[in-house]
Amino acid sequence: MISCEESKTINEAEDPYLWLEEVEGDKALSWVQEQNKQSGAVITADSLFEPLKSKYLEVFNDTDKTPLPQIVGDYVYNFWQDETHVRGIWRRMPLTAYLAKQDTWEVVLDVDKLSETENKQWVFHEAVWLAPDNTKCMISLSNGGTDKDEKREFDVTTKSFVQDGFNVPESKGNVVWKDENTLLVATNFGKETMSDSGYPLVIKEWRRGTQLADAEVVCKSNSKYVLSVPQMEYYNSEIHNFILNYKTFFTFEFIYLAPDGLKVIDFPEDAKYKGFFDGQILLHIQSDWKVEDEVFESGSLVSLDLATYLKGKTMVTTIYNPDEHSSFESLVRMKNGLVLNTTQDVQNKLYTATYADGKWSLNLVPTPDYMSVVMVTGSGATDDYFFNYSNFITPITLVHGNTTTTEVFKTSKDYFNTANLTIDQYFVNSKDGTRIPYFMVHAKDIELDGTNPTLVYAYGGFNITSQPNYNSIMGNGWLAQGGVYVLANIRGGGEYGPEWHKAAMREKRQNAYDDLFAVSEDVIAKNITAPEHMGFFGWSNGGLLAGVALTQRPDLYKTVVVGAPLLDMKRFHKLLAGASWIAEYGDPDNPDDWEYLQKFSPYQNMFTDKEYPDTFIITSTKDDRVHPGHARKMAAKMLAMNHKILYHETEEGGHRAASTNAQGAEMWAYIFTYLNMKLNR
Repeated sequence: MISCEESKTINEAEDPYLWLEEVEGDKALSWVQEQNKQSGAVITADSLFEPLKSKYLEVFNDTDKTPLPQIVGDYVYNFWQDETHVRGIWRRMPLTAYLAKQDTWEVVLDVDKLSETENKQWVFHEAVWLAPDNTKCMISLSNGGTDKDEKREFDVTTKSFVQDGFNVPESKGNVVWKDENTLLVATNFGKETMSDSGYPLVIKEWRRGTQLADAEVVCKSNSKYVLSVPQMEYYNSEIHNFILNYKTFFTFEFIYLAPDGLKVIDFPEDAKYKGFFDGQILLHIQSDWKVEDEVFESGSLVSLDLATYLKGKTMVTTIYNPDEHSSFESLVRMKNGLVLNTTQDVQNKLYTATYADGKWSLNLVPTPDYMSVVMVTGSGATDDYFFNYSNFITPITLVHGNTTTTEVFKTSKDYFNTANLTIDQYFVNSKDGTRIPYFMVHAKDIELDGTNPTLVYAYGGFNITSQPNYNSIMGNGWLAQGGVYVLANIRGGGEYGPEWHKAAMREKRQNAYDDLFAVSEDVIAKNITAPEHMGFFGWSNGGLLAGVALTQRPDLYKTVVVGAPLLDMKRFHKLLAGASWIAEYGDPDNPDDWEYLQKFSPYQNMFTDKEYPDTFIITSTKDDRVHPGHARKMAAKMLAMNHKILYHETEEGGHRAASTNAQGAEMWAYIFTYLNMKLNR
């Protein structure tokens, strides 16, 4: 974070709104409060706002919603929020009881009580377990939902924090166990130990009974790296520790903490680490990898035998190899195998994978057609796993499986009327001829008259796939209001594997934007809607996409909602975690990179003499990932140019902009009330 005075020395003449980057500066917060007052007066006065907020809160607080399990040893854990448990309770029951569909939850930690006792706005992040007993863990708690959190040792048998136990002060970073009395800690050990992105570069070994400041350095990364992450895997009755030193957001060196010292494991630095199973390092390959006379193709999931590697031989085995229409998405572990989630033309296929005699065998897991599948949890101690499936108009169904069978465990209720809705998938050629898929949800009896209120959503970045999942927020806020919803699977995501992502990285970024425009134009060509009835909504990297849609194609949309966005691509790498995304976008300080960045940077491409869609920008003061200065400065610039804009900033919630169900209900009511005001009246 920079101070107001430091901002002035950068180039205030070039950027008169640098003072808005001072996140909690008095002047900046005063400006935020005034904007919130103005946007609140407009949006909350609309007749849809209160009913929609109430509906959202009713759905979020529904005590009959499906509690998603996390299998830990012999127990199932679940974090739960409702009207009574505003900040939430962390609870558990035996796996056998959960499978028997009993309602015998045991509260392990009450976050509301803890927040009241400590006068904090605690948000529960995660628990990192000490295997194999799983009676102790390190719990991460964030004050207000920021990415920074405290990490405290917790005993689930006594349901209390361990007196004089491990306690890591607030920081971005990670901890894992090395043994019962030792942690590997990546945290803020001082400015010189942190990257330009604000993440730890030093990992220390902290022994029980000593001071954290006296912990011994295990690994120190290059000062130009992005972050260092310790890992713990339990296998063959032993804890195995690894370190991932990220050179960029997408490349890293992999180090094994062997009994006789650190061992660098050599494989392509752009591979994605996907876990450890049966002595095998699991890797999602992002570029072709030649091992002796065999080539493992980009996009494939492979395993590297650790013991063999340590003896001097690289033994790699293919687990899953996609074709041009498919990609690997995710996996969970069982005791005797893996469960792989893959996609084919953005529709899921599930497989179990078992390893024997140096080979992997795949078996298709039956799932309903035209459903999106999300892996929920697996267990390294048993062969139990859970996944759910849904689509835009089919509520989530939770399924329990093992190596041989699956059965429906629970089907969630429908939270909006879907009886007259249908889903279509289309493909359209982008500007360069690339075939882009997209989904559209609309009423079965829709009239093709070009007047239907239509909302387009896309993400298109960081190799993340956008899937057609059930979404009660969009359902109640848009589909139930008679709107048409479009999900565009543009390049930059992971829909077709690594090459789909690479096709919109850095100097190729414009491809993602051209894909969005091609989809939007195709919806218009089908006479579903017209620009005066169409809007776009994006969040985070999608917020950047929204900013580009706003500035590059103002003729294509009536309104644009810009959520938690990157917008100033000249300074994104100087703000909070921004430097870690240089691999995705490019380096503004490199003249060659700035040459293409400046062409799509929304903040630099906002002008007085152009007409733009009505705009709503929303972010959070507590967002310590994407700096709120992006949103603030863009809004201030647009206001000074007399463009039609409303701005809203939540007080907490981090990058999600909401920590509690009530906060989430209000935030989403703001967004969808605004969209209906602009497109559906």
